[in-house]
Amino acid sequence: MDWLAVSVSLRLALWTAALLLPLALLLARWLAWSQIRWKPAIEALVLLPLVLPPTVLGYYLLVGLAPASWLGRLLGTFADGQFLFSFPAILLASLVVNVPFAVQPMQRAFEGISRNVRDAAAVSGLTPWQAFRAIELPLVWPGVVSALALVTAHTLGEFGVILLVGGSIPGETQTLSIAIYDRLQAFRNAEAGMMAAALLLFSFVTLGVVHLTARRRKSGRAHD
Repeated sequence: MDWLAVSVSLRLALWTAALLLPLALLLARWLAWSQIRWKPAIEALVLLPLVLPPTVLGYYLLVGLAPASWLGRLLGTFADGQFLFSFPAILLASLVVNVPFAVQPMQRAFEGISRNVRDAAAVSGLTPWQAFRAIELPLVWPGVVSALALVTAHTLGEFGVILLVGGSIPGETQTLSIAIYDRLQAFRNAEAGMMAAALLLFSFVTLGVVHLTARRRKSGRAHD
């Protein structure tokens, strides 16, 4: 087991979840209840990383973050002049590719909250923040758990976009999935198989968590 690659993957998953989930929670709430005209276009944009090939998304990130671009120059000032092929670069790429995995479960959870519940909170004199913290958040908690599980699993398994933007620098950008690829390239199949089995087991557990939270949410609605 390449524990250096494991540490990079876990660090990437932790930062991705910590930065993305709070923003995705607000976006999911807004998408669930908004009636604006351009909502379908925004939802399509949120889902775009699901259908784009990793090479296409990675290409645009690579071009957009290149030192010759204005964004690359701007971000380079915070990364010693070189933003690409660094941990912040793969973190940014991870945030982009995980948007649908974070937003969708929480959006569905918010859509499951009855309008009567929100009206009752307003009539009771609760401020929007109080209603969100005391009523909405506990009701959408299964969606938050599902989003956390999916984002973590997808981050650990992401390969194409991370490789294009970050390369394979041990201890910096070489995640577990890239380490598996490198081992296969070097015909070190036993090591690759061990790491692949670890990712398979984690993905299986993650899907179990998502399934259980979905069943719990449906059970709660049935009792309501």
